[in-house]
Amino acid sequence: MSVRSLRKLLVAVLFLHFSFNVFAATIWLSPEDNLQQKLDASVDGDIVKLSAGRYLGNFIINRQLTLSGEDGAIIDANGQGNALLLKNSNITVENLIIENWGHNLTDENSGIYSTTKAENIEIKNNKLTGDGFGIWLHKIKHAKVINNTVQGNVNIRSADRGNGIQISSIENAHILANEMSGVRDGIYVIASKNNIIEGNTMHHLRYGIHYMYSYDNSVINNTAYSTRAGYALMSSRRLIIKGNKTSDSEDYGFLLNFITESTFENNDIKNVWTKPENKVLGRDGKGLFVYNSGYNTIKNNRVDTAEIGIHLTAGSENIKIYGNSFINNPVQVKYVSNKKQEWSFEGQGNYWSNYLGWDMNGDNIGDVIFEPNDGIDQLIWRYPEMKMIMDSPVVLILRWIQKEFPVLKPPGVKDSFPLMQPSAVPKRASHIASLLQASDGQSEVHANKASQP
Repeated sequence: MSVRSLRKLLVAVLFLHFSFNVFAATIWLSPEDNLQQKLDASVDGDIVKLSAGRYLGNFIINRQLTLSGEDGAIIDANGQGNALLLKNSNITVENLIIENWGHNLTDENSGIYSTTKAENIEIKNNKLTGDGFGIWLHKIKHAKVINNTVQGNVNIRSADRGNGIQISSIENAHILANEMSGVRDGIYVIASKNNIIEGNTMHHLRYGIHYMYSYDNSVINNTAYSTRAGYALMSSRRLIIKGNKTSDSEDYGFLLNFITESTFENNDIKNVWTKPENKVLGRDGKGLFVYNSGYNTIKNNRVDTAEIGIHLTAGSENIKIYGNSFINNPVQVKYVSNKKQEWSFEGQGNYWSNYLGWDMNGDNIGDVIFEPNDGIDQLIWRYPEMKMIMDSPVVLILRWIQKEFPVLKPPGVKDSFPLMQPSAVPKRASHIASLLQASDGQSEVHANKASQP
């Protein structure tokens, strides 16, 4: 490119930037104004400010602008369609109450909806209440969804509710410090990469975070409670799953299904127990359920009071499992495979609350190898009706024979370096508040909630 052509290009860029700033304005509206008409008449760069009151309708944002509300500014979608439809890049939606959008999940009715290929979408400090999806983003690069609350309708059957935040085909998004409750799944991620899901709180729903077909994502310092599964991570690879917490789940703390090349560390799992009224044969609360997932590292996690601490099955091999604490779980390990697995790494195993070995040299490593299961356990897994004879003399004799004659023992899990002390509750990062401040979306309530240990 010649010097002359370069100068022309520079002048054109400066002109566009100058024009963008000259014509942009801050536009104040009240409920008596025609909001859609004002949105259509705006220019790129405008800030549309809504004063307190109720704005009825389904609104479309075609321009690159900021839509912001004062305290008490409400977008009411009249029970149908999408409350806000975003159809451009560089859009910010902030400080609004959005409610009463449609409930048709086939039509993807949402509080905030964007399926136009776009960049730089920011949604922050909004409160959404409705039947369908809360926030739905598709085909967007560089999105921020920060400090929003999404409340679903608990009077609707769980399967008929929308998800709190749904992102699909998204790259480089930051989903930070949001709270979802009463929806189907808190955060649903599909076919997306290079995203960070951080410091969110999900409760009283099906799955806290649900992943499908997504790569190179980070799930960090989130909290889920009162769910069927705290985290359901499926058909994805190269995930970093770190510092998350789940409690009071009914089926799974974490479900890892077809997860590969991922790191699962410093997560805290507590109270995973199927309710008595929902009990059926084979349905047990599992702290960690690992299905057909290989080449992963599971380290420094804490599983406390689950019906089954960790259940591995269907080819879940080539996994490093060490530094974890399995505490007060009636069944510590359920392992269904024909291959032996060593659950220690470089001389460090795991802590087992039912380990009866000793530590003569005081190095915090048990002197006796720990094997959590035997052949009787495997028979019971295959034939659950055998539970009724668990304490019979015949079963006790079989256990003794298997112990005395190890050659009869089937393949299973072995921890050669069991730890004598459990790890502390995993520490969680406390930088969420500073991230909120940096995004200009401060909320002391959410900041404190997201950074709680």
